[in-house]
Amino acid sequence: MSDRPDPAQLAPMVKEASDEQLADALKQMGTDTVLKEIFSGMEERFLAQRASGVNSTIQYDINTDEGTKTWWVKFADGKCSTGEGPAEDPRLTLALSLPDFVKLIFGAADGTQLFMSGKLKLQGDVMFALQMQNFFDRNF
Repeated sequence: MSDRPDPAQLAPMVKEASDEQLADALKQMGTDTVLKEIFSGMEERFLAQRASGVNSTIQYDINTDEGTKTWWVKFADGKCSTGEGPAEDPRLTLALSLPDFVKLIFGAADGTQLFMSGKLKLQGDVMFALQMQNFFDRNF
């Protein structure tokens, strides 16, 4: 049996848990493990046809109990790649808490509402944030 978090099992929990419950569960699973799975899952769930002609990199600054975890997502030549660490010249940087990040990814939180409430901070091409939401299959 794998120790990897299963997105299909994680999705209902993300939608039902409070921020505190979610933060505790993510910590138990291992923050780095969860982030690694989410970002590799983004590569798998990328819908290339929706990102046609897009060559851009975005950066996520995810605030955790252990400090800020930084990851990048690159769209180029119909492919999506991800990695840990700061992006080189990101088109957009998103900064948010770990629970809000996980809720955003699993569709349990709306990016516009997070932004309007001050929970999501954007730097760079803000309109691209709306566009890139459609680049992934978010049915879990």
